[in-house]
Amino acid sequence: MSYELKNTILKRKQLRRVVCTLCCFLFSVVSFSQVKSSIDTTNIKIGEQITYKIEVDSDSTNLVVFPEGQTFMPLEVIDSYDIDTTKLDAKINLIKKYGLTQFDSGAYTIPRQKIVIGDKTFFTDSLRVTVNNIIVDTTKQGLYGIKPIIQVEKGKSNWFRNLLIVLIAIGIIAFLIYWFVWRKKPLTEEEKIALLPPYDRAKLALKQLDESNYLEQDEFKAYYSELTLAIRKYLDEKVYDHALESTTDELISRLKLLKDGNQIDLSQETIKNLESIFKRADLVKFAKSVPDKELAKLDRNTIDVEIDHVKEVLPEPSEEEKLLNQQYKEAQERKRKRRKMVITILIIIGLLAATFVGFGIKYGFKYVTDKLLSNDSLELLEGEWVNSAYGVPPITISTPQVLKRIEVDSLNIVAGPVNFTEFKYGDVLDDLSISLTTAIIKDHKADEPIDLAQVSEKAIEELEKSGIENIFVKTDKFVTPNSAEGLKTFGSASFPYPNSDKFVDGEYVLLHFTAENIIQQIAITYHSGDEYAEEIVARILNSVELKPAAE
Repeated sequence: MSYELKNTILKRKQLRRVVCTLCCFLFSVVSFSQVKSSIDTTNIKIGEQITYKIEVDSDSTNLVVFPEGQTFMPLEVIDSYDIDTTKLDAKINLIKKYGLTQFDSGAYTIPRQKIVIGDKTFFTDSLRVTVNNIIVDTTKQGLYGIKPIIQVEKGKSNWFRNLLIVLIAIGIIAFLIYWFVWRKKPLTEEEKIALLPPYDRAKLALKQLDESNYLEQDEFKAYYSELTLAIRKYLDEKVYDHALESTTDELISRLKLLKDGNQIDLSQETIKNLESIFKRADLVKFAKSVPDKELAKLDRNTIDVEIDHVKEVLPEPSEEEKLLNQQYKEAQERKRKRRKMVITILIIIGLLAATFVGFGIKYGFKYVTDKLLSNDSLELLEGEWVNSAYGVPPITISTPQVLKRIEVDSLNIVAGPVNFTEFKYGDVLDDLSISLTTAIIKDHKADEPIDLAQVSEKAIEELEKSGIENIFVKTDKFVTPNSAEGLKTFGSASFPYPNSDKFVDGEYVLLHFTAENIIQQIAITYHSGDEYAEEIVARILNSVELKPAAE
């Protein structure tokens, strides 16, 4: 009895094991059958589209996450269609389709794709695709020339308005300078009189004396002062250059001396008449004598006649005197022009200084100075920036200049066979350099995570190989505006001058991101103390966007 009981218990245990094994097998089959993948064709021509379909059967309460971004490398995703959902009682059937293509011929393998269902991860099978060349029969298909470059219309700018404002301002300033400095102004009455020959001025003075009311108002002192001044000025300019400040006796003595020396042929009567009128004028001016009005008029007529006599006896100017007079006039003209030129230069300097001070107060003197001196970093900062996507998978970044693609044989940031793509502006030894590198590790296993810390160490070693010394390293977590996470390595270093043994203090920033078998690096170097370069770097870092790796 005991033996039969033991045998029965043993059989029951064996049956339980079989049932459990079958249940586990069935569960695994059901779990595996939750995800299916397929493509509509395995052979395409260059540029044709493949429709890649992922079908998922799951409980309606589970969250399903499909692949996003360029995870189908080496094929490119050209379209991602909306999810087609079908409900079957408590379960749902989800179908996600992708449009893939390739522009190089060859045999390619679509890698396994990761699908997250609830808290579990599933992988699809890898699929083989052949991309064939397009055979062109040149006997039937004609060959045509290269199409011309299409001119792309640039965005509107305010350069014309700014140029117009500058030209108007320059025009106004030039007009004001011309009007107040260079313009030949209308002569005043005094200036017109001053330009007359001495003889004409003396005659005009007598005419103005006739038009005055001195005699009617018994102002003999003023009358005789004007009368003698007219003849004295004429004598001062043509006969004796101290006639104005000489006394009557001194002037008459000088005239007699000039006559005796045969320098001027004045008659005794002329000298006597002048002496008589000068002494009478002295009595009127200093002794308050009051002559008869008719005598005053007679003295005026006598002076008029004597001016003519003096003119008649004056010798003709020699050629040397004429030349000296011409040279004097030319020298005076040059002096006037120099004076106008100095005034113009001072006005321009004053306006420039006032403009500099005004803009300096508003924007800062350092900024204005750097703007005038065309600071390279400032021009990059204020220039037209380029926002573009580089590499596959793409990194969207905004830079002051377009990053140019360069050929890279290898880069010592990871071990093993790697495909590199690099876009670059400047060199690591320049004032500012920007580089963006994408590395695809060929033999990397999907379940082995990439250590970004090791990648960062390799990148620092590359900087040292380029001649950079005294590298101070700091690391921090970096999150892009669209929430993609990476590693930021930054710090200071000593950058060598090209073809020199001197070094300059600089800064560097390295950003590293990873997804599956892909490593992406952004490297920026710049000189320390360049505040414009610091603004450029901050703006670049704030513009970095890439799709975060699927969890």
